[in-house]
Amino acid sequence: MRPRSNIRKNDQVYVITGKDRGKTGRVMVMYRKEQKVLVEGVNLVKKSVKTNPAKNIKGGIVEREQPLHISNVAVVCPETNAPSRVARKILQDGSRVRVAAKSGAVLDKS
Repeated sequence: MRPRSNIRKNDQVYVITGKDRGKTGRVMVMYRKEQKVLVEGVNLVKKSVKTNPAKNIKGGIVEREQPLHISNVAVVCPETNAPSRVARKILQDGSRVRVAAKSGAVLDKS
């Protein structure tokens, strides 16, 4: 059974701790088993890459994102543009949606 998370792919998140504290970015990939997320433009590291003419890859040192633990990021509220925890709410039609705990703004795009 996979651990449940309040963060989903394409969510705008704010980094709470670590070297990139204060940065925001979009979640590109979720690694549910490891409880990690890959955030666009955050936690960049330099990596040496070999030249591969068959795949048209140029060698050298490239910067790429590394995954962050889910506990180190918080969802950004769309109304206040500030980090917020996530709550769940049942709407009139019976559907469940994620809402920002601070402002009550709906996070799920319908």
